[in-house]
Amino acid sequence: MFTTSSIIDNLNQSEGLEYKKLCRSLKITKKSDKDKLDIALTALEKLEIINKNAEDEYTCSSESDHIVAKIRCSSKGYCFAVREKNKEDIYIKENLLNYAWNGDKVLVRIIKEGYRRRSPEGIVDCILERSNQILLSKVEIINNDIYAIPIDDRILSKIKLPKEDKKYAYKPDNKNIVKVEIDRFPIGQEEGFGHVIQELQLKNNEKLDTDFVLSKSNIIKLCNETLIKSKKIEKRERIDLSDKKSYLFKSWNSDNSPILPMIQIEKGKDINTKLWLHTNNLAERVELSSKKSLEIFINGFESLPLLNNWQNYLSEALRNASEFNLGEKNEAISLCLHLNSDNEITAWSFHLTLVRCSLIVGSDHTEALLSRKSKTRITSPLLKPIKEHIEDLDKILEISTSFRQKQLLAGKVEIPSPINKIQSLDEFFIHNPAESSKGYFEPLKKDDCQTFLSPILHEANLIWFKHSNQYGLKSVGYLSKGLDYINANEIIKYSEFIDKDIELDENGNLSFSQVIKLCVDDNKKRILNNLLINEFKENEVSLISNNADIDESEKLFISPWTIPGYDFINLMNQYCIFNMIINGKKSKKSNTNEINILESNSLKLVNWGIFNSSISKNIDIFFNSFIIEKLNEYKSKVNQYKSNMISIKKVRKAEKLIGNIYSGFILSVQSYGFFVEVSELNVEGLVHVSTLNNDWYEYRSRQNLLIGRKSKKSYKVGDEIKIKIIKVDILKYQIDLELT
Repeated sequence: MFTTSSIIDNLNQSEGLEYKKLCRSLKITKKSDKDKLDIALTALEKLEIINKNAEDEYTCSSESDHIVAKIRCSSKGYCFAVREKNKEDIYIKENLLNYAWNGDKVLVRIIKEGYRRRSPEGIVDCILERSNQILLSKVEIINNDIYAIPIDDRILSKIKLPKEDKKYAYKPDNKNIVKVEIDRFPIGQEEGFGHVIQELQLKNNEKLDTDFVLSKSNIIKLCNETLIKSKKIEKRERIDLSDKKSYLFKSWNSDNSPILPMIQIEKGKDINTKLWLHTNNLAERVELSSKKSLEIFINGFESLPLLNNWQNYLSEALRNASEFNLGEKNEAISLCLHLNSDNEITAWSFHLTLVRCSLIVGSDHTEALLSRKSKTRITSPLLKPIKEHIEDLDKILEISTSFRQKQLLAGKVEIPSPINKIQSLDEFFIHNPAESSKGYFEPLKKDDCQTFLSPILHEANLIWFKHSNQYGLKSVGYLSKGLDYINANEIIKYSEFIDKDIELDENGNLSFSQVIKLCVDDNKKRILNNLLINEFKENEVSLISNNADIDESEKLFISPWTIPGYDFINLMNQYCIFNMIINGKKSKKSNTNEINILESNSLKLVNWGIFNSSISKNIDIFFNSFIIEKLNEYKSKVNQYKSNMISIKKVRKAEKLIGNIYSGFILSVQSYGFFVEVSELNVEGLVHVSTLNNDWYEYRSRQNLLIGRKSKKSYKVGDEIKIKIIKVDILKYQIDLELT
C-alpha cells in the first residue's frame, strides 16, 4: 500500500513522472487504489507540495514552505514536530495536529516564528506516513458506542469499533488489552474506525508478554515464509583454507541466535602474524539488486532476542545455508589482517575463501583459559580435550586484549553492562558483538567469550570504512564524536557515588573513566555505571560517501559488515565488499598493469571508479536516504522493544513481591518524586512525592534533591533508603514504592 511519503519520495527521485509511470513506480493496479492516489495528488497540488507541468508530469514543488518532520507527543499533551539535523523543534497545538499521532511523519508549516526561548509554532498540513497501523487499546463503551482507547497516552484519538467488539470491554481484573487494526484514520469531522484482531489477557499471563511488547513497540512478528529466500551461489575461485583451524566464539544460548563469524590464526616464519576473519557469505546468497528485495526487508531490518529464541530478519533456509557448523566446509567472505610483533595492523586484504570450523569456543573455554595459573600445565578438564587448539586461542585472546587497549588509549571508554537477575532475559544481557551504535564498549569478560570478538570486529569494521572511503564507495555506518567527557554539572548530580575528591580539568570536565575509578563501593559503582550509560546517545545510522556533509576531524567512522546475519546494515556493507571482490575494476583502460584493489597497499594507487554504472545503480537501490531513514526508525523501535521487554519482566518479578520491604539507592530525583533501585532484586521503582505525607517537599533542580520545608529532610541521588513495593502497572511497566 502506497503512502503520501512514497508519492513524494518517487517524485523527488525524478525530474517528473506522468500518471501512468507514477502508478508503476508505486505498483498501483487496482481501480480503488488509483482512486485513492487521485485524491492524494489533488490534495498535494492544492497544498502546493507538488506541481503538474505542461507535459502532465508531476514534480515536487521547489518553492514549498513545508517542512518534513516527525510528531513527538508527551503524556501531558504537549506536541512538537521534530526536524532533522538538530534544527529547532516546532510546537504544535493539539487542535492544529489534524489527527497526526505520535511518531507520524508529517509536513508542517510554521505559522508563528520562535523568539527568545519560545519555539516556533506550526500546523500539520499533511500526514506523509502513519507510524501505527495497529493500536494496543482498552475497549470502552461511551454513550452506547464501542471505542478503542489507546493505552499509549501520547495518541490523542479514540477509534470507533463495531458493535460485536463489545465483548472485549476492558476488565481491570483481567487486564485484557486488545490489538486494533485501523480501517480508517480520523479525518476532518469523521471518526476513525477499526476492529479488534486479538485480545491479550495479561493478568498473570507472562506467555503474552513478548507479543504485547512487540506490538507496543510497533514491531511486526515476522513469519519465515515471508522472509527473503536463499539463492544458489555461483562457482568462483576461492582461497581454500579449510585445512586450517578456524574458531567460532559463541555465548548466545539460543539455537537461532544471529550467525557469527570465525577467527583463524596463521603464524608467519618471522614474528609477524596473520589474523583471518571469516564472515558468513550472506551477501553472496541474497538477491539485492531489485526493489522487490527491499520490500521484503522493509518490515524487519534486524534480528532481535525474544524470551526463548530470536526473531531473525533472514529466512531459516538462508541462515542454514551460510552458518558455520562444526567440521563442515563453508564458503566465506574474509578479511586477512597482517600484524606485527606488537599486534599492530600493518596491512589487510579481502578474499573469497573456503573454511572449516574446527572448534566452537564457549564462555566456559575462555574462563578456563584466562583463569589458569600456568600456561605450561593444563589441568582443567575443559581444556584437556582441546589441547591442540590452546596455543591458537591464547593468541586470539592476546590480540583481542591488545586491540582493546589501543582502542581505549584512542579515547574510547568501557562501561559494564547492567547485571541481570532474571533468567528468561539472559539472551538480552549476553554481549552482542554486532552492536556498533553505542558510544562506549563493554569490558572484556572471561565468562562471556563474545566480548573478545568485539575488539577484532571493531577493527575490521573501521577498516571497511577506510577502504571504501578511499575508493569513493558508499557505505552505511555510524558517526560518533567519541564522547569521553561530561560537564561538571552532571558530575555534581552523581557526587554522592564518589568517595574521593574530584579534580576537574581546566575546562571543568572529568572523563568517564576517571569518574568510575573514583567510585569504590560496588553497589554505587554499578548504579553509577547505569547512570553514565544514559549520558551516551545511540549513534544514528548514516550514509557515508565522499559527498557526505561530515567533519572528519570531529567524528569517528565505523561501517559494520562482519555479522550480516544480525542486521541489514552489516548485509549492505558486505554486499558492497562482495561486489568489490567480483566486479571491481582492477585498472584504467589506459593502464596495462592491474592493481589488487582488495589490498590496503593499493589505496593510494587507485584514481578511477571501482564500479561501472550498472553495479553502482544496483547498489544505489539500497544505499540512499530513504533506506537510512527506515533503518533509523527500525533501530529506534528495536531499542524501545529491548528496554520494554526488560522492564516488563522486572515488573512481573516485583508483582510477586508486593508488600515486601527492601533496601535501595536513589537513582534520580524529579519534581514528582524519586526513582530507587532495589539492589537485591535489580529492579527500579518510583517513590511518588504524594506518598511523602510528613512534610511539603520542594524540588531543587540544581542540587538534584527534594527537601522538606519544615523538617529539612532531604532525598538526593545516592541515598540508601528502606522501601516497600506497593503497586505495579504491567501496561506502563511501572513499579510504585513507598518509604518505610
